[in-house]
Amino acid sequence: MTLISDLQIAAPEILLSGFALVALLVGAFAGDGSSRFLRAFSTVVLALASLLAFRQVALPPEAAFGGLYQTSEFTSFAKGVVYAIGAGALFMSGGAVRRDGMERYEFPLLMIFASFGAGVMLSAGDLMSLYMGVECLSLSSYVLAAFLRDDLRSSEAGLKYFVLGALASGLLLYGASLVYGFAGSTRFDQIADAPYSIGLVFGLVLMICGLAFKASAAPFHIWTPDVYEGGPSPVVAFFATAPKIAAVVVFANVLFSAFGVMEDQWALIVAVLAAASMLIGAFGALNQNNIKRLLAYSSIGNVGFALIGVAAGETFGTSSILVYMTIYVVATLGLFGGVLAMRRDGKNVELISDLNGLSRMKPALAIALTALVFSVAGIPPLAGFFGKLMVFRAGLQADLLWLVIVGVISSVVSLGYYLRIIWAIWGKEPAAALDPVDFGVGVTVVASTVITFPVLVIWIGGLINATSFAAAG
Repeated sequence: MTLISDLQIAAPEILLSGFALVALLVGAFAGDGSSRFLRAFSTVVLALASLLAFRQVALPPEAAFGGLYQTSEFTSFAKGVVYAIGAGALFMSGGAVRRDGMERYEFPLLMIFASFGAGVMLSAGDLMSLYMGVECLSLSSYVLAAFLRDDLRSSEAGLKYFVLGALASGLLLYGASLVYGFAGSTRFDQIADAPYSIGLVFGLVLMICGLAFKASAAPFHIWTPDVYEGGPSPVVAFFATAPKIAAVVVFANVLFSAFGVMEDQWALIVAVLAAASMLIGAFGALNQNNIKRLLAYSSIGNVGFALIGVAAGETFGTSSILVYMTIYVVATLGLFGGVLAMRRDGKNVELISDLNGLSRMKPALAIALTALVFSVAGIPPLAGFFGKLMVFRAGLQADLLWLVIVGVISSVVSLGYYLRIIWAIWGKEPAAALDPVDFGVGVTVVASTVITFPVLVIWIGGLINATSFAAAG
């Protein structure tokens, strides 16, 4: 009965792993001809896993597999968003996958394995299961980044991601080994009860470095612009959304669960990471002409805003992290849908100048992208404004006024590059006509835009209530 109970508790991950293993056999026997079929079923399975994860939000916290796996309202909510966003990224990738020579059965399976790794990370109650989840996500991501094997930029992106990711994994693992050595356990709850020691602090700092890399927080962000620019656009749409919220929430969960009693030791470190990320994200994007690189710096900056909630601590910041990251990844998925929509004569175009006059060529897409850009920028009354408002409020409640000021300055500076996109869409003469928008891309962009508009006041209120309930867990 214990095994059955454990499997029920881990139902979302059991569903994903079971499907992935069966689908792997199907792909091995049927070949690449099964790619479209597997991609469709993978999307459905991710959506079902999302529903199972959201269902766990209403259930009391439980532990499985000897404490290696734990559920909580906080991580289950994040898991639900991760799987839903993963399904959205896979759904809108169909057209690009077919045109770019990515129609191979491994593609959707790697997305499933990456999502599974993110779920294991989020549900980890032990350093060992945390590391296994991180590596499952990372190894799948390295292959996805280099999926276009004959494309120089994609191969370069995969190699850079792999080399730097291996270094970050080493830091994380070495930090975990120090924590185990000085705490005497790998369980989060037992680490929290361990006596204070300098060795434990060293282990904590190394773990923060490794987790900051996974979240692409400065100064561990150096891989992000190159991987975003060189990776296939459907893959980068996934990188920028599902793993991003997983990494930030795992960052918070590890610090709050295992090292909550040492908050005075890590709060300033996280605050410095947040400030550096916001400033580097804001100023680094000003001279970018490639939209994917610009969005990479934007993601670095937005991780910095989310880290304000982490630095504010468990009491003040938990709900704000979920609200901010949920709104951010929804809008970012729509923005990358816009990137996927930018094709001319069957070829990808990625420069800001390629958006010139989009309002006259595709007015509906222009309105959608404008709303999404303003949401990510935090312009009221769009959804992103409420996310920034909550993390700023958490920072003020935690007496981090200086960090909130850095955030406000970074928000103002970031308008410089966001408005370049808006000016290109609405103020420039039209460039050459773009190809028709794929159905999956169109649906995803419309859905993201609808969620971003503040008809929303009801939706935002519901989100805040849901995240407050999740945070209370």
